Amino acid sequence: MKKSATCYFVVFCAITIGYLSKRSTADLDATPRITVTYNELSDSKWFSNKVKNYSTLLLEDENGILYVGARGAIFSLNSSDISLRPRKTIHWEVNADETKACQDKGRNNQTECFNHIRLLQRFNETHLYVCGTYAFSPLCCYIDVKTFLLPTTFDDGKEKCPYDPVIGYTGLIIDGGLYTASRYGFHSVPDIRRNIVPHTLKTEASPLHWLMDAEFVTSTIIRESLTTAIGDDDKIYYFFNENIMEETSEFLDKTKVARVARVCKSDTGGKKILQRKWTSFLKARLFCSSPYYETLKSAYTLNVGNWEETIFYAAFMFQWGNMKISTVCRYSLPDIQKVFEGPYMEYQDSSRKWTKYNGEVPKPRPGSCITNELRSGGYNSSQDLPNNVLDFVKLHPLVSEVVKPIGDQQLLSKKNVVYTRIAVDRVSALDNEQYDVLFLGTDNGWIHKAVVINNKVHIIEEIQVFKTPEAVENLVVSKKQNSLYIGAQSGVLQIPLGGCNQYTSCYDCILARNPYCGWDGGACRETLTSQDRVQMTQDMQNGNRGCVNHTDQAPPIKKMRTVLKGFDVLLQCDLRSNLAKPQWFVNGSDPLDSNDAHLKEGIDGLLIIDALLEHSGEYSCYAEEGGLRAIVTSYNLSVLLELPKEKIYSEPTPIVQLPTAVPQADSKLEFVYISVITILGGLCLVLTIVLVSVSCQQKRKGKYSTTRVNAVELQTVSSNFKDKSEETNNYSDGCLQIIPEELSKILEKRKHTQLVEKLDESSV
Repeated sequence: MKKSATCYFVVFCAITIGYLSKRSTADLDATPRITVTYNELSDSKWFSNKVKNYSTLLLEDENGILYVGARGAIFSLNSSDISLRPRKTIHWEVNADETKACQDKGRNNQTECFNHIRLLQRFNETHLYVCGTYAFSPLCCYIDVKTFLLPTTFDDGKEKCPYDPVIGYTGLIIDGGLYTASRYGFHSVPDIRRNIVPHTLKTEASPLHWLMDAEFVTSTIIRESLTTAIGDDDKIYYFFNENIMEETSEFLDKTKVARVARVCKSDTGGKKILQRKWTSFLKARLFCSSPYYETLKSAYTLNVGNWEETIFYAAFMFQWGNMKISTVCRYSLPDIQKVFEGPYMEYQDSSRKWTKYNGEVPKPRPGSCITNELRSGGYNSSQDLPNNVLDFVKLHPLVSEVVKPIGDQQLLSKKNVVYTRIAVDRVSALDNEQYDVLFLGTDNGWIHKAVVINNKVHIIEEIQVFKTPEAVENLVVSKKQNSLYIGAQSGVLQIPLGGCNQYTSCYDCILARNPYCGWDGGACRETLTSQDRVQMTQDMQNGNRGCVNHTDQAPPIKKMRTVLKGFDVLLQCDLRSNLAKPQWFVNGSDPLDSNDAHLKEGIDGLLIIDALLEHSGEYSCYAEEGGLRAIVTSYNLSVLLELPKEKIYSEPTPIVQLPTAVPQADSKLEFVYISVITILGGLCLVLTIVLVSVSCQQKRKGKYSTTRVNAVELQTVSSNFKDKSEETNNYSDGCLQIIPEELSKILEKRKHTQLVEKLDESSV
């Protein structure tokens, strides 16, 4: 058995390394071109309102409103500027009785015993539907968008909302039905449910669990009933992680893998078998870059008009030991549909694993939606399906094939980064091509903005959106407002999608390959809002064309540097782009002598070690990127044998011109110093006498037990002579006195005495 496990482990390592090595080293750790720190943020808008957990966002672009669900509050913000007032607010907090009941259940009263808003969806034209955890006793309610007031009646939310504020959850309201997926109840049982509508449905729990310790990430609706020739039904797709139970995972117990599942919107459950249970539930394995140890963190559905062209983007985290890699993959809807139409898997009791099913499949195909073909056969709803089909669905929820990414490889890999959220926007560039822009939020408060070009990803920039590290918990894109909304624990941030004003030259604007931005001859501007797109310059494919005739960049001011022979000097060259390489030239066009051991090029500049006289000259640093070269800084360096005398005596001060006055000035200063010291010493002496006098007077009043003159106490000595001092307490001055015949005893005991610092209460 041990030998078999070892063989499996070796095979796993080989497979994992093989998958990860498909991409080049550069692709495995993509570098953002520009780093924008928090202090460099421009055109950003912030909203926070003395509560926490602004993680639930609902954007209604047509109404110009961004709804925000937080801890104990719901906000209605102006989507054009979320910092503007007035704004509408609903406070929905937990009462004292519910808080106490939550604490009695053993829950954390600092984080869990609150009302965290988990669901915020449009129900109809007049109302929103909102659910909150309400101190581990979930409640839901309808909110009138006009009055925006908390209603007086509430729905029980235990079947619609999780108890825990941080557990995975996703919810959608589709045609009046509430479709949710989470872990419900105190036992955290994973389930996919439909509520509100008459036909409530759940997943099957016996004899096989359809969901194995699932953690849900997101869900989406695909309107497959539109423009379909087969009369298909709309489908809801769920993305989640769960424990792997396939036969190839013998040595990977409790390892989670990514899944995609789907159900049909018109599913009404079975008539006798699978009553109030899904009859259309199917799930498949979602693969990105590694067969194992790959966890789905976020997914985004990119709708491009026709539902058949829908693309799903997903962010994963691969972690094995200390190695942590985030990857991004994309999947096409037709590829997922093809997998769901493939062979099934079945559970083997002997091995307790899922293996490929090779037996006969009943008709109509189990897990299918009701189509025109089924209707013609007399199956008008799922309750008309035969029992053998429903029995098969009950025992075969997992399909055998794996959903692979487009191109069979990941788009992006980044080491030592955890992507927590992903959002995507499709942009029309000046070359009339469509480019997908990815916004990736990290667990420490950064946004990576990247663009997909020819099936490869170029990270345009990394932006620090929070001053202190915190996870990005939600991302929403608004094309109408040209904004990205970022939800986190501390608040909501709004930043522009393009951020074109940070590019100050034509070269910088073109090299960025930012599809939102183009050069108009004088500045880098937004292409979508420009009056004349035809006159703008942009090069998405290569990022190096269009700036040949532009002279917008003024030459840098030459800096003067002087150094003595034999000393070191650093000529700094700060490159804005992380992808650019510094290139140094001497006296105009001469490259650096590579054989000169005195010259050391580094990432921060040029270091000249033990400078020689021949190193004097003009040094220019250029940034080279994408075949373009632009000057960054220029120096005039002078190497001297010694500093000129006119430099030494160039200061027009009286001290230099009249050297005889220096001793006089020093003597005057010395006299002043002595006088000040004498005065301070006298003051200290007077203060000491006063303090001693006051102390002695207090002790004459019998306050020995309550005051301490010294902050250091002799513990052993004082304890041994307590009785003696009480017998001989008739001292004339009230100060400490030592009897001569006891002096030798005191000195002997001091060897074993510890000095313990105590606060002098009288001084305080």
